[in-house]
Amino acid sequence: MNDEQLLRYSRHILLPEIGVEGQEKLLASSALVIGAGGLGSPAALYIAAAGLGTIILADGDAVDLTNLQRQILHTTESIGKPKAASGRDALAKINPEVKVVPMRRRLQGEELDRLVAEASVVLDCSDNFATRHAVNRACVRHRRPLVSGAAVRFDGQVSVFDLRDDSSPCYQCLFPENAELEEVRCAVMGIFAPLTGIIGAVQAAEALKLLAGAGDTLKGRLLILDALAMQWRTVKLAKDPSCAVCAKVTA
Repeated sequence: MNDEQLLRYSRHILLPEIGVEGQEKLLASSALVIGAGGLGSPAALYIAAAGLGTIILADGDAVDLTNLQRQILHTTESIGKPKAASGRDALAKINPEVKVVPMRRRLQGEELDRLVAEASVVLDCSDNFATRHAVNRACVRHRRPLVSGAAVRFDGQVSVFDLRDDSSPCYQCLFPENAELEEVRCAVMGIFAPLTGIIGAVQAAEALKLLAGAGDTLKGRLLILDALAMQWRTVKLAKDPSCAVCAKVTA
């Protein structure tokens, strides 16, 4: 690190759990952020501010006026712009040292597989089960740690699925793809603006801890927030030995 970097990241370096070695790990790492909306906004802002070397920001949507209530990467001037491009511009203002690669489309197939394989960590900030399951399958296949978040109404949740550890459950273990699950969209049900900031910030914290090797992550635990009562609870997660996604990979 040069003198400017030592100053910029000094408050991390002062933490013995991170220090110079941990900060250098962050600088050398890359993150794939799926979604530049309510969760992806705070998550991307914090990992960029923390000095993550490369951030691939993927989102196929454009900024809409209704997004601005909670999607803090974007401004009124961003309306109509691709979210990935708007996000890149915002992150450059926070930390011009970070390389931000905007992907102005929904990732799928071989492209998703390749980008997951190249990333040090994946943050799933999407809003639908199809994307979450596709991202999970790629993370399991390439043994990449996945930080998954969700938020709607006043309810949020976040967990870490780290298939570098054979005992770790994956997203499919928690939410089987063939299960009868109701997909709730904020466009229909509404969403409390600060909730996305809270959950997205937790996703950023978990990603940074994973990369720096600091503390314990949410692997094997689901953290749930009721923001209306402002109550947290934790549910322990177990690996499904018959999981259609991770059991055959780690067996």
